[in-house]
Amino acid sequence: MSPTPNQIEVFDRDAPGSDATETATFALGCFWGPDAQFGALDGVVRTRVGYAGGTAVDPTYHDLGDHTEAFQVDYDPDVQSFGDLLDLVFRSHDPNQQTRKTQYQNIVFVATADQRGALTDYLESNGYTADGIATRIEQLSRFYPAEDYHQKYSLRNEQPLFRTFEQAGYDDEELRESPAAAKLNAYAAGHEIGDDHDLGTADNRTVHST
Repeated sequence: MSPTPNQIEVFDRDAPGSDATETATFALGCFWGPDAQFGALDGVVRTRVGYAGGTAVDPTYHDLGDHTEAFQVDYDPDVQSFGDLLDLVFRSHDPNQQTRKTQYQNIVFVATADQRGALTDYLESNGYTADGIATRIEQLSRFYPAEDYHQKYSLRNEQPLFRTFEQAGYDDEELRESPAAAKLNAYAAGHEIGDDHDLGTADNRTVHST
């Protein structure tokens, strides 16, 4: 069974607000996969995909310029630390290799001094240096959200789940920023989201794992 519109609305209403979360920005190839992967994590509240790392103004998918496909996660720092997220980032790609195509490069963006410090600590504790890896390390200047059809891509392609948001009256921006959508997008992509999420998915694995 799929969640009801009421379950989605209650989940979103009870989720931590932006004043209780921090935001991390990464690039790991095509942004659909990591958007779902990180959305499954406990403590990750919201996700979105977009473009970052370049100089072009107002990039689009078909006019990306020198930007890279990236994704953001809003996370509860009492549950997940920036270092925890970095651990998954570095387990999800080979930091000693980099694709030549700018659109799909691996990048760790840092937005604050605390994130910079956590990254330095992570690299040192794992035998890496910023200059000794192929992964790009960059200060985040701006993140441009991608087009609506890229947001929650797996969820949009799982009609029984997606239809519930339509029934609840969510518009595209509300879907992009919905905590329930972040979890159900992960679920639609085949990730486990835990049984503590009251979203009607317990004992109901009908979508195909990827």
